[in-house]
Amino acid sequence: MPRQRLPAVLWPLMFGNVVIGTGVMVVPGTLNEISESFRVSPAVAGQLIAAAALVMCLGAPLFAAMVAGWDRRRLLTACMLWYGVMHVVSALMPNFETLLAARVLAVVSPAIFTPQAAACVGLLVPAAQRGRAVTFVFLGWSVASVLGMPISALIGGLAGWRSAFVLVGVLSLGSAAWVWRAMPDDVKPPALSLASWRQTLQSRPLMLCILVTVLYSASQFVLFSYFAPYFKSRLGVTPFELSLFFAWFGVFGFTGNMLMSRHIDRVGASRAVGIGIACMALSLALWPLGTTLELAALVAIPWALGCFASNSAQQARLLGIAPALATASIALNTSAMYAGQAIGAAGGGWLIARGQMGQLNGFGLVGLMLALLLSWQATRSFKAVRS
Repeated sequence: MPRQRLPAVLWPLMFGNVVIGTGVMVVPGTLNEISESFRVSPAVAGQLIAAAALVMCLGAPLFAAMVAGWDRRRLLTACMLWYGVMHVVSALMPNFETLLAARVLAVVSPAIFTPQAAACVGLLVPAAQRGRAVTFVFLGWSVASVLGMPISALIGGLAGWRSAFVLVGVLSLGSAAWVWRAMPDDVKPPALSLASWRQTLQSRPLMLCILVTVLYSASQFVLFSYFAPYFKSRLGVTPFELSLFFAWFGVFGFTGNMLMSRHIDRVGASRAVGIGIACMALSLALWPLGTTLELAALVAIPWALGCFASNSAQQARLLGIAPALATASIALNTSAMYAGQAIGAAGGGWLIARGQMGQLNGFGLVGLMLALLLSWQATRSFKAVRS
């Protein structure tokens, strides 16, 4: 019997994540150009990634509590409008300090849009479709890696980083219009009480899962944040070659997320998360073999397959553990993802500043192995609670 189609309203939510993901990754994609434009080192320019990730980390749970009863049509539309305006404003900034301030303000939108789009899925689809619907909405991040990040890196290399930021601004305004047109009124996930937040924070399976997200995000971003300067210094790649690498990475990231969306209900969310982390660990273990751009592209395939798929599976896993607490747990997981980005970007910058760029993958590999161990413990904890 064929599966039912997902509702059309999920498409603008997925596209919103395409734009959100493109905006988040536009800095890693144009890090060389930003560094050269303001005459700062790549490690200093990487503060844009760390500071933005910290704001998104702290903002996701705080805003989840603040906007719990808001109409999602108006909330999500406003998020994308703000994102668009602030990216255009960022493109006009005259120095690194003002760009950093504008960047911090811009990323308020990802702190709200991504978790709140996922949290309202339960009100838009039947219970039997929730896992597939959540992974579909998060497919936007892998689409961003296929198209948004390579295009922004190419535009940044050819026309400057400001043009790449303006592109994100234009896409954001288009996304706002689509969300406003497609979303129904009065989609309002129930507000969580303090007791519900307390229940979420006291749930051992949920909090172990969230710690897993911190670890695998940090482990990736210790190297991922600095792909541009890494490949420029180690392999001498051009902006066009870098955009091709990002596109290659994105194609396999998209493929991994599609496979995850199709098979997660059969494989199980917990096992799917483990598979994704193991794929990423394999790439980081083999990373020293990437002595040319072609070899690096081959080594990166498992990483790309697991990168976005693991986060989609983790969101579905949280929804399955405690559906009634999904608003809180998904917001905390989004926070954990961004906390990992901040930790990874800051840690990678610290290593680069000390001349240890070649050690980035090793630190990431250790973190991924710890994430695998904790993921296994989270599964055991959930089974113990359920029994």
